[in-house]
Amino acid sequence: MPYQLCRLSGRKRVRSSYVETYAYADGRLDVRWKGYSLPYTVFDKDQRVTHAAIIENKRLCDVLAFIKERQEQQDKPKVKSNSDKNGYVKRARGPGRPRDSMNEPAFIARRQKGLSRQQAAE
Repeated sequence: MPYQLCRLSGRKRVRSSYVETYAYADGRLDVRWKGYSLPYTVFDKDQRVTHAAIIENKRLCDVLAFIKERQEQQDKPKVKSNSDKNGYVKRARGPGRPRDSMNEPAFIARRQKGLSRQQAAE
C-alpha cells in the first residue's frame, strides 16, 4: 500500500531520502526520517465513489451519483503483471512436442543405407 508524505514546512527536504517505517502491534504505522515523525496519508490508486460516500454527502448526492454512473460505464483498470509492464513476449522456443523421427523420410533413407552397407560387409 503506497503512502504519501505530507509537505513539511520549515524543515529540510525529505525527497529522495530513505525513511523508516514502524508498524506497531496495535495496527498503527509511524514514518520517520532522521528521528522525526512525518505526517502521511494513505494513497489509494483506485479512487472510486462508493454508495456510502453518496449517502454521507447529502448536498453532493446528485453529483456523486452522476460520477458513480460514469465510473461504472468505464472499464475497470486492468492490473498488469511485471512481465506485461516490461513488455515480455513469450518466445516459441523450447522442447515442444517430441517428434517421431523413426517415420521421417530422411531417417528411413539413412537407415536403409546403413543396413545395405552392413549387408555388403558381411
